[in-house]
Amino acid sequence: MAKKIIADVCTRCGICITECPNEGIDEAGNGDVVIAFDMCSECAGLEGGSRCAMVCPVDAIEDDPDHRDDEETLLSRAVRANPGLFPVD
Repeated sequence: MAKKIIADVCTRCGICITECPNEGIDEAGNGDVVIAFDMCSECAGLEGGSRCAMVCPVDAIEDDPDHRDDEETLLSRAVRANPGLFPVD
């Protein structure tokens, strides 16, 4: 399941933007910080899980029930975004 940012809780500190290995978090035109669900891999294959949620100082990042993906899809996104971290056999 992709992650989403709770706009009313987010302080717009930007820590999650720099932490995302997929470059899937950005600032929207209205100043809100948003996660592109089609870029979110929940950091599949990386130790510790979703890095954005781990570093958020106000716990503004949660599962997005509107974008449920299986483990294969999440890992595929991670590999596509970070080919150097996941060498192909």
